[in-house]
Amino acid sequence: MKRHAKGVKADPVCVRTRTGRRVFNSLIGKTVETVADYKEIIDLIKARGGDAFKLCYQCGLCDAVCPWNRVGTFSMRRLVRQATFGLTEIESEDLWRCTTCGICPERCPRDVKQIESGVSLRRIATEYGVFAPSARPVRTVGASLVGEGNPLNEQRKARAKWAEGLSVKPFAEGMEILYFPGCYLSYDPRLKKVAAATAGILHRAGVDFGILGPRENCCGESIRKTGDEALFKRLARENIKTFIENGVRKILVSSPHCYHTFKNEYSEFMVNFEVIHISQLLLELIRSGRLEFKKEYPKKVTYHDPCYLGRHNGIYDEPREILKRIPGLELEEMPESLGNSLCCGGGGGRIWMETPKGERFSDLRLEQAGRIGARVLATCCPYCITHFEDSRLTMANDNLPDIKDITEIIEEVL
Repeated sequence: MKRHAKGVKADPVCVRTRTGRRVFNSLIGKTVETVADYKEIIDLIKARGGDAFKLCYQCGLCDAVCPWNRVGTFSMRRLVRQATFGLTEIESEDLWRCTTCGICPERCPRDVKQIESGVSLRRIATEYGVFAPSARPVRTVGASLVGEGNPLNEQRKARAKWAEGLSVKPFAEGMEILYFPGCYLSYDPRLKKVAAATAGILHRAGVDFGILGPRENCCGESIRKTGDEALFKRLARENIKTFIENGVRKILVSSPHCYHTFKNEYSEFMVNFEVIHISQLLLELIRSGRLEFKKEYPKKVTYHDPCYLGRHNGIYDEPREILKRIPGLELEEMPESLGNSLCCGGGGGRIWMETPKGERFSDLRLEQAGRIGARVLATCCPYCITHFEDSRLTMANDNLPDIKDITEIIEEVL
């Protein structure tokens, strides 16, 4: 952004303090150069999707249920109030804290649409290239998505390497299912094990499937939640073009984030693919007799509901029914489960941001699992697994469960 002499108008809605910080308005206790009035700022927020801010009557229920207030202090109510009057501080860390877990919209009596409204502020920040320190990795992620189609700065041509030696075929028109493992299962060493387990189970059940490998992009769900709408649309359009050209009709995903965006957001582009999460397909295969368990799993297991599988898409029963059908497995719920599940902290693009020790929701979740005596914490989301595994490494606690994807448990008992 170009520098301007004091008192000279620059880009709309951007203001600058003497230290070079950019904020939206002057009535927040800072010395600033105002270059846009409050109405102009409010209109910009509305245009980026934040019109629902005005519905808030400051009841504070969002703050009461927000997991951030279990580990620190964060006020969605205050963020909403500032935006309503055009007083948002664009460089604030608070702008980037929301994990889009979905618990506050469920409790909100005024339908303020906290997720969409919060993302609208991130869109403005992203458009101006203004990122709080914790959010600066998003710039690198965006460059990797543009260059290689994944957020991990891995080579596109290596996207299918996880499948080497597993007899996984390239997807071809006429196949029943496209398996879309997603970025983390394609590249992350820990999560490649989940992709391999999934492929093995599909082979055992006789499922006709293939993968696109280097021909596919990241689904774009998380970069959209950071406010980069243009990049999301680019990734989505490229994926849609690839799906159509290859005759894809049914997409199987391992990530709830891929599930959410394919099912609920790609429809904005006037397409309608059948999308199924691995937990849904596994239960179908078990019920139909195509998967039979041969061994026992004599362990106490607890199940963690991923936010984007449970609260966002209502898939609660399938993973539990699968686990209950496994011989010897004892399933016990944690205090916060189903619609009250505690977020792992990875949504809303926070999977790419560093969260200081002592502020990690995943630490709390592992402690809950440990307190009920679970030997295994099962889930079916790559973000959740990543955060839980990180917590196991950093927590000084010998009473922590192993972390397993549901497919890894099933693989052990087939």
